[in-house]
Amino acid sequence: MIKKALALFAVLFFFSGTASAEFDGYVKVTNKTGYDIYYLYVSHEDEGEWGDDVLEKDVLRNGQTVRVDLRNYDSARFDIRAKDEDGDTYTVWGLNVARHDVVFTLDDMD
Repeated sequence: MIKKALALFAVLFFFSGTASAEFDGYVKVTNKTGYDIYYLYVSHEDEGEWGDDVLEKDVLRNGQTVRVDLRNYDSARFDIRAKDEDGDTYTVWGLNVARHDVVFTLDDMD
């Protein structure tokens, strides 16, 4: 009986740990740089390279906010990079998007 209870506990612990480690959410990115942002990249901090531009053909105008949905990641830590109309980049590294959104300003310029 004790062995069955321990086995059931181990199975429940394993599945609850796996479910809680997965991140499904979003990050809001606001542009307050004074320039339009033409490219926006959001990569999980473990990826090591930038993925596709999440804006695609859109432009994030100064003062606007965009919501980026993020699904099926191991954690909520992401690197986020914006590139403006002049080619200047703004980067935030290892941001916990479950707790924080991004407001890019000129202070964030690389």
